Amino acid sequence: MILKPSRALQLLAASLALAAPAAVAQTAQLSIQLDKPLHPVSPMLYGLMTEEINYSYDGGLYAEMVRNRTFQDHGFGGLSHWNLDNKGDARSTIVFDATEGPSAALPGSMLFDITSADASNLAGVRNEGYWGMALQPDTTYKGSLYAKADADNSVPLTVSLVSDNTRAALATASIGNASSTWKRYDFSLKTGKISPSSTNHLLISAGHSGKLWLDLISLFPPTYKNRENGNRSDIMELMAGMRPKFLRLPGGNYLEGDFIDERFDWKTTIGPLVDRPTHRSPWNYQSSDGMGLLEFLEWTEDLKIEPVLAVFAGYALKGDHIHPGPALTPYVEDALDEIEFVTGDTGTKWGAVRAKLGHPAPFPLQYVEVGNEDWFDKSGSYESRYAQFYKAIKAKYPKLEIISTAPLKRMKPDVLDDHYYKRADDFFRFVHHYDDADRNGPKIFVGEWATREGAPTTNLGAALGDAAWMTAMERNSDLIIMASYAPLFVNVNTGGMQWESNLIGYNAAHSYGSPSYYAQSLFGEHLGTSVPSSSITNAGDRLFYSVTTDTVKGTTYLKLVNASSKPQPVEAAITGATLSSTATVYTLAGYTTAETNTITDPKRIVPVKSSIKTGAQFTHSIPPYAIQVIVLVTK
Repeated sequence: MILKPSRALQLLAASLALAAPAAVAQTAQLSIQLDKPLHPVSPMLYGLMTEEINYSYDGGLYAEMVRNRTFQDHGFGGLSHWNLDNKGDARSTIVFDATEGPSAALPGSMLFDITSADASNLAGVRNEGYWGMALQPDTTYKGSLYAKADADNSVPLTVSLVSDNTRAALATASIGNASSTWKRYDFSLKTGKISPSSTNHLLISAGHSGKLWLDLISLFPPTYKNRENGNRSDIMELMAGMRPKFLRLPGGNYLEGDFIDERFDWKTTIGPLVDRPTHRSPWNYQSSDGMGLLEFLEWTEDLKIEPVLAVFAGYALKGDHIHPGPALTPYVEDALDEIEFVTGDTGTKWGAVRAKLGHPAPFPLQYVEVGNEDWFDKSGSYESRYAQFYKAIKAKYPKLEIISTAPLKRMKPDVLDDHYYKRADDFFRFVHHYDDADRNGPKIFVGEWATREGAPTTNLGAALGDAAWMTAMERNSDLIIMASYAPLFVNVNTGGMQWESNLIGYNAAHSYGSPSYYAQSLFGEHLGTSVPSSSITNAGDRLFYSVTTDTVKGTTYLKLVNASSKPQPVEAAITGATLSSTATVYTLAGYTTAETNTITDPKRIVPVKSSIKTGAQFTHSIPPYAIQVIVLVTK
């Protein structure tokens, strides 16, 4: 996270050049009273929210390399992302066969009909992956497929990873002859001394005529913590760098679906992949459901964070809803089953199911969210639906906090989920929104928020808006107990984005954090346990700050945001503790608000570490367009 020295010097020089008297803002006066704590900081303040958008799971975090592995996407003129690759005089065709499949969940498959092939003329079918297949040298890729052959034709199969450009086979495995009944075949593909590249594909080939049905063709690279059916290590490590405390799952519109039968039906997402039917996501592509409920929970376990569980509440995005009362009861019961799957011991029905799937220990759970953005439901049914879920959940799990996704008139929810998508200037004006809010009302979960500037990932201007808003949330962290940025992910390839201004970008081979990502990481890593009394004058309308302290560590974190093109001097007066004479400073800054990170220039804007002299009183100049964290240590 440290810039090259030349880059740091360039920023310093630019700051000094702009520091001529005519260009410097008036000096702000900041007073901090460390011995006068106002309120604790919520220990769950910063977390993660994701949904299946921008190829966040399939084609993103979920490490599956094969695209359209169960042939649900038929496309125009064939099976999307699958193509014939016949060599020499081989002849074959591929079609979707809706009558033949390996399970009730997957009743259809690809019929690979080989009319002519031999050892010198191989019939083949290839998968292009998600905008390519990224391969590394000396790496083992684990795969599997389900196959069935015509009863009269036993077809030997070869699986290879092949270069798009040279046709060279970079790794090959044989899985022998397919039988006349459906069977799973596992294989490993190990590369040699190859150059890293994503211009590769998976090839399945046969040297004998006959009919062959294929389904659930899967290939994984090494995954984070070596999880089977796991996640990409690079993206998981980026999230770990944000120091999150929770994951809101399954998150957003993905929970609801466009229609009720397209919701995240959690019971169909657990167990063997062959028993998961997949479903359409509201962002118009098919979800493989490889990222099922247990995989979400294991994600939280791997990052050592807690789940915030969102349960389907009877409303879908296109307006379908279930009336409160008897019609809603099955969905309430389904939510109770889901909570039991998460938290129940092995003596419970669904805790036993979880244990059978390899995870006997329950997961921690404090918060359950009923629905998502139900202010869109114009039927007026949400309050009654929420009350029905609330009553049933509290009866069985009285310690759980129940989150409402819309304001209620007749009852006070435990927590209210507010969402904000704004431009930077709008957030600059919005920073006092919660300062005088009713502390007797529900606690606040800012479950989705972002400064929407920059594409596919955010620019420095967005990071400044984000940081300004985070200072407001920290100051009000007695009321705001949780917050999560959205969307978290985007595949930066053409066609991979449905929503602009995202936090983390990637393609098949690489990933990177936006300037907003580094702002999030700085704020998440440097967060105290309480908010002391403070005040500021002469700050202008482009200077924002927050202060949190950690008395156990003897550390105070002063966060400063200068969203102006001018340097901003600040005179700080700190009482209530004796400070060390030197403080560490982390600076995230750039030349213009349009400056950003990209897949080819991933660390153009990253934090720079330095130090300054401090004491009970000190003066400090914040560079233009800068976010700073000053780590003050008490003696």
